[in-house]
Amino acid sequence: MSAPKKVVLAYSGGLDTSIILKWLQTEYGCEVVTFTADLGQGEELEPAREKAIMLGIKPENIFIEDLREEFVRDYVNPMFRANTIYEGQYLLGTSIARPLISKRLVEIAEETGADAVAHGATGKGNDQVRFELACYALNPDIKVIAPWRLWDLTSRTKLIDFAEKNQIPIAKDKRGEAPFSVDANLLHTSSEGKVLEDPADMAPDYVYQRTNNPEDAPDEAQFVEVTFKEGDAVAIDGASVTPAEMLTRLNALGKTHGIGRLDFVENRFVGMKSRGIYETPGGTILLEAHRGIEQITLDSGAGHLKDSLMPRYAEIIYNGFWFSPEREMLQAAIDKSQELVSGTVRLKLYKGSVSCVGRWSDASLYSEAHVTFEDDAGAYDQKDAAGFINLNALRLKLLAARKRRMSK
Repeated sequence: MSAPKKVVLAYSGGLDTSIILKWLQTEYGCEVVTFTADLGQGEELEPAREKAIMLGIKPENIFIEDLREEFVRDYVNPMFRANTIYEGQYLLGTSIARPLISKRLVEIAEETGADAVAHGATGKGNDQVRFELACYALNPDIKVIAPWRLWDLTSRTKLIDFAEKNQIPIAKDKRGEAPFSVDANLLHTSSEGKVLEDPADMAPDYVYQRTNNPEDAPDEAQFVEVTFKEGDAVAIDGASVTPAEMLTRLNALGKTHGIGRLDFVENRFVGMKSRGIYETPGGTILLEAHRGIEQITLDSGAGHLKDSLMPRYAEIIYNGFWFSPEREMLQAAIDKSQELVSGTVRLKLYKGSVSCVGRWSDASLYSEAHVTFEDDAGAYDQKDAAGFINLNALRLKLLAARKRRMSK
C-alpha cells in the first residue's frame, strides 16, 4: 500500500490513539484529521480537541460530534426490535457502535479529501474486523490503516517510551499497565484484559462502573412503564422521550437497582475465546420490556420465526457485517414483524432483576374469552381439540406401531 497523504483517525484523546496520531505523522509524513464520536461514553470530549491541537492538528481538521441520538435511533433500536443477544447472553454493546463510527470516518474522509482512515483496534480483537468491513462496504477504494498490525510498539514500555520521546502527555495512572481496558457508550460498558484474563477469578468490585452492587440496591422494588410504537420505546411513565433520552433514563434506573451485569466468556470472530465484564443496565430493561409487549401483539408464527432468525442476526452484527445484504434482508423481515408491536409494559426493578408484570395494547391478540377457566360463552368448543390431537398424533402412532412390529 502506498503511503497515504491524508488520514482520518478515529481518535479518543487517550494515550493509545494519541500515540497513533503521532506515529501516522512520523511514519508517513501525512496530514491527520481526527474524529471523536460522542456515543454516550460519559466522558468530557473537549480535552480530545485540546490534545489534538497540541499534537499539531489544525482546528479545521478536528471533528467532535454528538451522535447519541443517531446511535440509538438507527443502530440500537433496530437491533433491539429483534431482541438480539449473542451466544445467549451478550447484548452487543460494542459491536453495534462500530458501524456508525466507521460510517462517519468514511464520510469525513470524503468531506476532507482524505485517502485513508485509521483505527486503534488491535490485531487480536473483533473491532479491527468490524471497522474495516464497514469501511470497505461503504467505500471499496478507501485505505484502512491499522497501526497495531504494522508498528513495532509491541509492549506498554515501548508505547510509553514513544510517548515521552514525542512529548505526548501520559496520565500518571497510565505509567505501567492498566488493570483492564474499557470501552463505553450509551448502551453499555465493556471491561476486559489484565485482572479479568483468568475466567476462574471473580471480577473485582471496582471493575463495575455503571451499576450498583445488586446486594446494595434499594430494598423496595420500583415500577416503571415503557410505551412502544412499532417496536421502538417512545415514552417512559407516560412522558415522550427521544431514543437517546429513553436509554439514558433506563440506564439511570438500571444503575440504581444493579441491573444488567454480565460476566461472559465469548467466542471472538478471529477464533479465540475472551472473557469480558459487561454492564448494560438500560438495555437489559429495554429487552425485557420489548419481549413483554411482543407477548400480546406478535402472532406466534411470526414470533417463533423471528426468534429462530435472531441468533444469525446477532452473529452478523457481532462479526461486523452490519452493512451487508444479509443483515438488511433480515432487518426488513424484523421490521415487518413490528408494525403492530405497540402498547405499554409495566416493569418491576428489584436488586439486579427486571421483570414484566403487566402489558396492554390496542393491538393485543390476547383474548380473555378464549383462555378463561370460567364459562367462555361459546368462544371456544373444547371438543374440537380431540380432532386436532388425533391428526397430530397420527405419525407418532405409525412410528410406535412400526417400532413395536420391528421389535418382535
